Amino acid sequence: MLAGCRTGGARQVSEDGAPTGGESASAGKEPVSAGKELVLTIPGPGKVKLRMKEIPAGTFAMGSPKGEKGREQREGPMHQVVISKPFHMGVFEVTQAQWEAVMGTNPSEFNGKPANPVERVSWKECQEFVEKLNGMGIGTFRLPTEAEWEYACRAGTRTAYSFGGDASKLKEYANHDATPKYGDKSTAPVGGLRPNPWGLYGMHGNVYEWCCDWYATYSRDKQTDPSGAAFGSFRVLRGGCWRDSSGACRSALRGARSPSIQSTRYYGFRLVREVQ
Repeated sequence: MLAGCRTGGARQVSEDGAPTGGESASAGKEPVSAGKELVLTIPGPGKVKLRMKEIPAGTFAMGSPKGEKGREQREGPMHQVVISKPFHMGVFEVTQAQWEAVMGTNPSEFNGKPANPVERVSWKECQEFVEKLNGMGIGTFRLPTEAEWEYACRAGTRTAYSFGGDASKLKEYANHDATPKYGDKSTAPVGGLRPNPWGLYGMHGNVYEWCCDWYATYSRDKQTDPSGAAFGSFRVLRGGCWRDSSGACRSALRGARSPSIQSTRYYGFRLVREVQ
């Protein structure tokens, strides 16, 4: 099992052995707030910090409804997902400073900006980062599953974005192509805009974030802790990036690329840490 992925596959748990609602799936029990923040220090001379937020267990409707503006077919059918256990998620995308503290290098095109997210990293390189970090004695880390990512991004909301459905407000939360402070120029320092309701920054925009899963089409069935297909050709990317329009930064938007692709300044990642 790769170091940066959740162990185990999806467990189907439909209520009566039949599909559980598809496009009209209700969101179920959604927590209203996140837990405490955990601050860790990466061992080494730089004393670089990692801020993690405890994300509570709960149930949510994954995917987008057919009427959502900008919706793509692969965002459906909507289906209920149970996140059965809490987990810690990075408050920010992994930064250049954090990557350097673990790997000793900086692959970013926008190099020399320690507070900006690391980019030009492949999914496979993210696994190498996680493996090294897991050997440093500060916890067990991995990439989020696609379900965990959307659950944390939505933070109990059911709208196109974690702050609501009004795309004109996205500039307050996301570095993307219409954000006056940064738009369509480069990545931006993490934490410079507003967080989602659970205190996570940059879930919309800045860099696409690698998830653990192989890309696959959705099932209508209710699932508990899904971790994607057993195999495939592409790994999932989420969240949109600094050059994207507002529609590509929606909570449900899905991307997929080869796990080996690296030569792009649009891809980064965010960490999950298992609750001890």
